[in-house]
Amino acid sequence: MRWTGQELTTEQAGALPGLAQLNNFVRSVQTPEFAGITFHEILAKSALNKVTGQSALPFGYTINPYRGCSHACAYCFARPTHEYLNLDAGRDFDSEIIVKVNVAEVLRKELAKPSWGRHPVALGTNTDPYQRAEGRYRLMPGIIAALAESGTPLSILTKGTLLRRDLDLLAEASRRVPVDIALSIAIYDDELQQSVEPGTPSTTARLATVTAVRERGLDCGVFMMPILPFLTDTRAHLDEALRQAKAAGASSVLYCALNLKPTVKQWYLQWLEREHPELLPRYRDMFAGGTYAPTEYRSWLAARIKPLIRAHGLERGRTDPSTGGPRSRALVAPGARSLIAEELPPELAPTLF
Repeated sequence: MRWTGQELTTEQAGALPGLAQLNNFVRSVQTPEFAGITFHEILAKSALNKVTGQSALPFGYTINPYRGCSHACAYCFARPTHEYLNLDAGRDFDSEIIVKVNVAEVLRKELAKPSWGRHPVALGTNTDPYQRAEGRYRLMPGIIAALAESGTPLSILTKGTLLRRDLDLLAEASRRVPVDIALSIAIYDDELQQSVEPGTPSTTARLATVTAVRERGLDCGVFMMPILPFLTDTRAHLDEALRQAKAAGASSVLYCALNLKPTVKQWYLQWLEREHPELLPRYRDMFAGGTYAPTEYRSWLAARIKPLIRAHGLERGRTDPSTGGPRSRALVAPGARSLIAEELPPELAPTLF
């Protein structure tokens, strides 16, 4: 129904047990253009996801039009979200993509409720809204239009160059509501980038997208997240990354060290053993204590990158403490209807390193 001009080679009523149990499941679709990927279409019961914050902000809101992501980043923190449907956090996360085909229609109904407070809404804080599937399903234009028309600020974090398709719509939306955009670009070594993020656009293409956003008069931050220990934390790599971000016109830059939840750790270490086995003992030692890199490493990384950020004349960006996405300017704009009554004090800003 949303695959105009595309021949379907497989259409199944219930390909996976976890999905078959859903009463909002529509169908599973495979197509030659997306070899190895199955799209499972569902009817969303809700669009807005309320996220309880672990900060001074009481909560935030997100929208996830897709679950699972064909970007296939080995380090993706969202992998465990697939397990609730009896899908695994490894290969299934990369190839079994849940599509909420009616998300824009449901969102309009939710935004029309008198109780909606026009709180900033973040997209891209779980799985990427501009992954390849968006080129066919076109869910984002309806989402952006619904948010803007309702007076709701929005932010987008993506690795997808497909964002450029919607720049006219985003520029129009920015005349109605605050719009905050950031590109996730963490790896500036082409061979490494294609190895650890095999389904993503190239670093060059993403940097060109930053430039395109800036040329439309919109700010665009760069998220250098995550920094991979012993792979992308050399001074040369960080310096070149910041140089390229500055040249592309980035409004700000954010960074943080890699963190590995238990399920994600298993998948990432499999990739590491295959591609960089010499680093496996160091990683096992580094993450033996839990999800986060040791405090000593994070302090070392901060001491290395902060002077480089200053040297390249870049502003340090800030995340929304509740959602982890780009921090909406609506949170600090005078008179804005936001999650808090006044600007969040600097000392309560999120700690990323």
